[in-house]
Amino acid sequence: MKTLKKSFPVTGMTCASCAATVEKTIKGQKGIISAAVNYANASALLEYDGEQINLEKIKNSVHAAGYEIITDETVTAEDIEESNLKGYRKLQLNTTLAVVCSIPLVCIAMFGMNLPYANFIMWALATPITVVFGRQFFIGAWHQARHFNANMDTLVALSSGIAYLFSVFNTLFPGFWMSKGIMPPVYFEASGIVITFILIGKLLEDRAKATTSSAIKKLMGLQPYSVVRMGETGEEDILVQDIKIGDILVVKPGEKIAVDGILTLGSSFVNESMLTGEPVAVEKEEGAKVFAGTINQKGSFQYKAEKIGSETLLAHIIKKVQEAQGSKAPIQKLADKIASIFVPVVLVISLITISVWILAGGENNVIHGILSMITVLVIACPCALGLATPTAIIAGMGKGAEQGILIKDAESLENTRKLNLIVFDKTGTLTEGFPEVVDIAWKENTDSELLSSVLYSMELLSEHPLADAITKFYKELKMKTVEVNSFTSITGSGITAVYARNIYFVGNIKLLRSMNIAIPDSLLEKTKLWTGQANTVIWLANQFSAQAAVAISDKIKLSTPTAIREINEIGLGVYMLTGDNEETAYAIAAESGIKDYKAEVSPVEKADFIKKLQAEGKYVGMVGDGINDGPALAQADVSIAMGAGSDFAMDIAQVTLLTSDLRLLPKSITLSRKTVSTIRQNLFWAFIYNIIAIPLAAGVLYPINGFMLNPMIAGAAMVLSSISVVTNSLRLKSSKL
Repeated sequence: MKTLKKSFPVTGMTCASCAATVEKTIKGQKGIISAAVNYANASALLEYDGEQINLEKIKNSVHAAGYEIITDETVTAEDIEESNLKGYRKLQLNTTLAVVCSIPLVCIAMFGMNLPYANFIMWALATPITVVFGRQFFIGAWHQARHFNANMDTLVALSSGIAYLFSVFNTLFPGFWMSKGIMPPVYFEASGIVITFILIGKLLEDRAKATTSSAIKKLMGLQPYSVVRMGETGEEDILVQDIKIGDILVVKPGEKIAVDGILTLGSSFVNESMLTGEPVAVEKEEGAKVFAGTINQKGSFQYKAEKIGSETLLAHIIKKVQEAQGSKAPIQKLADKIASIFVPVVLVISLITISVWILAGGENNVIHGILSMITVLVIACPCALGLATPTAIIAGMGKGAEQGILIKDAESLENTRKLNLIVFDKTGTLTEGFPEVVDIAWKENTDSELLSSVLYSMELLSEHPLADAITKFYKELKMKTVEVNSFTSITGSGITAVYARNIYFVGNIKLLRSMNIAIPDSLLEKTKLWTGQANTVIWLANQFSAQAAVAISDKIKLSTPTAIREINEIGLGVYMLTGDNEETAYAIAAESGIKDYKAEVSPVEKADFIKKLQAEGKYVGMVGDGINDGPALAQADVSIAMGAGSDFAMDIAQVTLLTSDLRLLPKSITLSRKTVSTIRQNLFWAFIYNIIAIPLAAGVLYPINGFMLNPMIAGAAMVLSSISVVTNSLRLKSSKL
């Protein structure tokens, strides 16, 4: 099985039921694992088995349903942007011309019905609106009808088309109604204004939708078009797409960094705020990593290209945000289900409306029936319903990306709102993650030189974060290594190896006690002092006795106490889990402001502890580095990765905080709550609008007070409902987290 996950643009969609039709069509293909079609950003996020189905089959199935999915990889984002811009300009022109024709049309309908040839003048004004400027609705409706589908185009085409043809008939054959004692009415203004209002609505909607996804456009605009490369003859200008891995690139003050790499010459301060949200420039020296899209501020430097094209951190973030914006939240399932059956139900309601009017009898019952049917078709367009969730998701995800919060998908965004307990790993999460050796104590009469080499050699083979502190310490002392054998990692406790017929252990005190290794009192006394100062202790022992203890300090982040306080203020509990001993854990927890903690826990025990909390009814978020805390992150309801967004962390975590600033965590929870609240508001107004509007359009108040809803007013109301939903979603962009 060859699982692929990609996002593709979809064209031809005009409403939520279109998206539902495309999604249903794609899901019906063999080999499709999942499909989420997003009306708001006109995209389809597909996960499929490349061995069972190819893109050509998917494209053909969507085409057969009356839409187009762009699977051609040679079509760039710029091509799609240009195509969308052309479509927008065409819509803008049609809307402007429709408004120009509609103004005199409405004036004559309201004030000039007694003018000579008034009906023919209105016919002349309504025809270009209906036949030329609004032809897209009729073409779309015809495509749908050919495939036995119905969408918003169907409703618009039926309502305006019936009003137009009814008026044409009455203009040409007025005697048909006059022979029955009825003055033949015309509704040219209704047919024209309905299309004009919907064109205005589509124009405003497209503009608003473009605004919601502006965060992606900002990210895409961060990479420069050209760069200076060090060639055989010196500096040369090349295009970004011509960069190869290993190239040495030159960056001058004020220039954008083109690709990810490692600084090889010079030093500078780099503004990484566009990726991380952190306003303070980061100092970069030889060996430091630099990322595409960030801006060099002061000095010039050279760096070696390590990741190019789609492999850069910037490209990775853009891809993740695009996928997240195209995904669907669980709350959207109800809206999708309703949207998929909404148009057929409205068509049935419109037929029932005209039937009831005709059967009811009375003066002008047929005319009232036709007018009510038209009004029902106009007012029931499901645009607001289709826009309710995706516009809020797009705006929320964009807001998060701007703040340095990367959320995996819409479901993760919704689930983050439910959290009531946050569990923190200590090292690299609450602390800086840059531990350093501050002291070493040796057992009396020990060959510290030889054992230092053994310790150094063993830690070089270890993957534990604290091993880096010891290896860095000995590297600076230019300590020699020795060849150790039978190296083994003991999960959650330490490591062991053999040298010169002795078995050596490096790890925590729990490891030594489990092996019944003697610990000298002098070392125990020393380590008690260290742990009281929030230092972590690493032990070196042979099979008989502890030989040395190493004190390692890892200071807590400046942002940690503030973040913990803010998390508590928004109503969440906090727990800290660490492999450190009780004394160190207590000191770190007290300094951070955490009341509940658990010390001396292994990675597996962390996962078990989270499972226990979940059994107690807690909805748990786990914050870790994404690697050592893999089991705990997998067990948590929401996994949150810290740091500079490593590929591994971003792949497994549901939420990635792109900086080490823990204050982003309460912001991400607030963002989730605000986004879900906005979605609920949108869905409420979309539902309540249709619940109230459709009976009014059908003429339910006519027997009571003679009220009939004019199709023109219905068209305006439909447009306003969509605009209100999009505008409400846009509030997220300016909201404070």
